[in-house]
Amino acid sequence: MTSADDAAQRVLVAWCPAWEQDPELDTRAFEQVVTVVQGFSPRVEVLRPGTCAIGARGPARYFGGEEVLARKIIDAVARLGFACQVGVADGLFAAQLAAQMGMATIVAPGGTPAFLAPHPVGSLGNPELADLLPRLGIRTLGEFAALSAAEAANRFGSTGALAHRLARGPGPRPLVPRPPSVDLSVSVVFDPPAERAEPVAFAAKALAERLHAGLAARGLACVRVQVQVICTDGQEIARLWRHDGLLSSLAVAERVRWQLGGWRAAQDARGRGVTAPGRLPFADEAIAPGGIALLRLVPDQLVRNTGRQLGLWGETAVDDRVARAALRVQAMLGHGSVVRPLLAGGRSPADQVTLVPFGSTDDRVPPRRRPGRPAPDRADEPDELGPGRVDGAGEPDRPWPGRIPAPSPATVYRAPLPARITDDSGATVTVSGRGVVSAPPARMSADGASWLVVTAWAGPWPVAERWWDPRTARRRARFQLVTEDGAAWLVAVQDGRWLIEARYD
Repeated sequence: MTSADDAAQRVLVAWCPAWEQDPELDTRAFEQVVTVVQGFSPRVEVLRPGTCAIGARGPARYFGGEEVLARKIIDAVARLGFACQVGVADGLFAAQLAAQMGMATIVAPGGTPAFLAPHPVGSLGNPELADLLPRLGIRTLGEFAALSAAEAANRFGSTGALAHRLARGPGPRPLVPRPPSVDLSVSVVFDPPAERAEPVAFAAKALAERLHAGLAARGLACVRVQVQVICTDGQEIARLWRHDGLLSSLAVAERVRWQLGGWRAAQDARGRGVTAPGRLPFADEAIAPGGIALLRLVPDQLVRNTGRQLGLWGETAVDDRVARAALRVQAMLGHGSVVRPLLAGGRSPADQVTLVPFGSTDDRVPPRRRPGRPAPDRADEPDELGPGRVDGAGEPDRPWPGRIPAPSPATVYRAPLPARITDDSGATVTVSGRGVVSAPPARMSADGASWLVVTAWAGPWPVAERWWDPRTARRRARFQLVTEDGAAWLVAVQDGRWLIEARYD
């Protein structure tokens, strides 16, 4: 795909729904799909695991038309055991939407604006605009495109200008008309050769920072980068990676890790005759006999650097020093050794935060592991459920009946503490099936400690979870208690036993 004429270019997008429907599916397995698509066009852009794109004009002429090309790709990917949908249109954005509409959706040349017009504004992938535009009476891309570019930029800023450009049909951003005359690629030589993936990904982060610094000095930014890995035995692993926004240093490092993992998984699959979908063998992080000798990053598609608006009250992004330290630890101990919290959905405080590997750019909440599903393949992968988690937690913006009202507790215990809660007569407080409390809580003992007088309480909040599954079904009622020492507690009664789930600090 050339960067000079993206607006009028015919683009083919191959989309495999399996990776979107099941984020647990190994990203390395997508390398098999990329290899198949590469057989139709040597320059394949990997947009994200599950989606890749090629320029359609040349391959379509060779194979007898765009529809024939789309059908051939679908059939070839199906032989691997993956469902695949293909879309062809003018520009990448329209081709991605076309791929999600059916097995083979071909938008006629010049027909992209009409194709985009009925789509909802939510398809722009911008949550803020998806919420704001309908409240202003703009519900479709056609209605948004009817505004002038100046009006969109003045009202919605640079983000609105980009979204308006997408809605009208051209490429996502104006591209630099000529490639720079100087070589802007950066590379690092490994001496001795790197035999594991993590040190290479760590080096890629520093290399990406050098790349961005060189581009920024020339007023440029990169939205597509080619990652070239050269092994000591002469093998070369090269992939094009595109990102919805600008490729940050962490995003580049993650894509290098995907690329190495996918290549190794594909090698193992070919060696063992594995073609079925699912988790591929990847017992260790060793890359290839002899290791990797050189890593090179080549900016393949450049845009004018329009700058970045900083937050009025400071930055919310991770400090570079923290990122460097975390990546060093990951290089030594593995990708899953450093994790960060991600807001999730759920009724209990333990369900409302999940842990994902640091540096991951995918903010989708990982699915909970269901009862009976095997544990992660590798020891350094964090448990998806986490301590005390139950299947069913998901997106934080969904309604969760029975959820504890704000504010959230500051300390959530890894394992709930046993407790005793009694009324004035010394009898244990109980809650009936209809949510009726036997008597007001008067005293509490936490984990065998001395008794404390309860000065205030609220509740109960009864909830019945997973009632359809006898193995994991549970009924509990939660209370908020304040004791005489000024501490506030989140407690729950389940099966006649009292548990302390969290503390309000």
